[in-house]
Amino acid sequence: MENKLSSVAKTFTPSPIQELSQLAQRCNAINLAEGVPDFPAPTHVKEAAVSAINSDFNQYRHVQGICEHLAKNTKEMHGFDVDPKTDIAICCGQTEAFAAAVFAVVEPGDEVLLFDPSYETYEASIRIAGGIPVYVGLKPPYWTLDSEKFMGSFTGRTKAVILNSPHNPTGKVFTKDELEIIAGACCRRDCLAITDEVYEHITYDNRKHISLASLPGMQKRTIITSSLSKTYSVTGWRIGWAIAPAFFASAIRNIHIRLTDSAPAPFQEAALSALRSPPEYYESLRRDYESKRDYIVKFLAETGFQIQFKPQGSFFLFAELPKHSSLSDVEYVKEIIEQAGVVAVPGCGFFHSNLSVERSCEISCNYRKRYIRFAFCKSSSTLAAAAENLGKLQMLQGVPGHVDSRS
Repeated sequence: MENKLSSVAKTFTPSPIQELSQLAQRCNAINLAEGVPDFPAPTHVKEAAVSAINSDFNQYRHVQGICEHLAKNTKEMHGFDVDPKTDIAICCGQTEAFAAAVFAVVEPGDEVLLFDPSYETYEASIRIAGGIPVYVGLKPPYWTLDSEKFMGSFTGRTKAVILNSPHNPTGKVFTKDELEIIAGACCRRDCLAITDEVYEHITYDNRKHISLASLPGMQKRTIITSSLSKTYSVTGWRIGWAIAPAFFASAIRNIHIRLTDSAPAPFQEAALSALRSPPEYYESLRRDYESKRDYIVKFLAETGFQIQFKPQGSFFLFAELPKHSSLSDVEYVKEIIEQAGVVAVPGCGFFHSNLSVERSCEISCNYRKRYIRFAFCKSSSTLAAAAENLGKLQMLQGVPGHVDSRS
C-alpha cells in the first residue's frame, strides 16, 4: 500500500540527524543538539499555567487577551500599529503559524526564496503547498547577504521571501542594511515576506532585533510568526501566532481552525502572564544567554573548533570543524557521541542546493559539510559537563582554537 502515499510524503525520509539522535540516546549523551532548555521555565509563567488548569480551562478556547498584549508589544518594540481584533492569529506554536501562513499564500508552482543555511521545516511547508523553494546562500564565515546573488534569484514566479532573524542555525542577526535590501526587493517585485522571529528577545552585544515589517512599505506585505517557546523556555506548550494584515491573518486563522482548531487552552491563559513580563525579565534573559554563549565559544575554541563568528542572537553556535579533521560533519558528530558522550547537530541538515546550480557549487560549497550546530540553551552544569567531556577527547587535541574578535 506504500504506493498510496502522496508524492510529497515520499520525499520526507529519516535524516542522518534522526539516526544520530538514536545513537545519542543509546550512549546517554549530553544533549547539545536540540534547542530545548533543560532548566525550569519562569516561575510566574508556570504558576499561571497551573492556575489555569485548576480553574478548568480545558476546552477549545481563543484568548483575545493574547492578541491585545501582542499588539501592545509590537507597537513598543517595532513602532507600528496592529489591530488585535483582526491582525493576529493564535496557533499551535510558531511551526503551525508558519505553515498556515505558507498555505495561505503559496500556490502550486510559486517560487519562495530562503536563505541558506536554514531551518528544515520551512522547505517542508513550501513543498506541501506545492511551492518551489529557491535557496540563496549566505556567505560564510560571517553569513553575510550577497545582494547580487539575492536579487538574481528573483523570477516572475517569485511569490515570497522567508526571513529568520535572529537566525537558526548560525546565530546571525540581519543588519539594517541587509533588511533594507530585502525590503526594497520585496517592494519592487511586489513580493510577500514571511518571517520567523522566535528569537526576537535573544540578542547579544547590545544588538536590537529589527522586524522586517517595520521597514517602509513592508507592514502590508509581511506575515510575522513567533511564539512563547524560546523567550519563556516553554517549547512544549505550543503557543504561537501570526501577525499580518487582516485578510492574511483571517486566512491563517481559518486554516489553523481546520488543522488543529485551538491552541492549548491552559497555556493560552498562561501566555497572558508571560507577555506581561517586565523589561527586567528580558534583560536578564539576554544576560544569561550571552554568558552561556561566551562560555561555549571559549571551550569549543579551546577544544579545537574554528569559531570565526560569534552568535549575535538565538541560542545556537554554528562551529566549524577543527582544521586537521578530515571527517565530515556527520562522521564527526558520531565520533563525539561515541567518544565524548556529547551530541550536536551536523550542519548538513541546514544546507540545501538548487539543482540548477548544484554542479557549479560543488567546489565552492565544500563548507556545507564542515559545520556543527551546538545548542547552549542549557544549564551551567550541563555546559560544564560537556566542556569536560570534550576536553578529554584526544581526537580533538593538538590544534589550537580560534575565536574571531568580530561578531
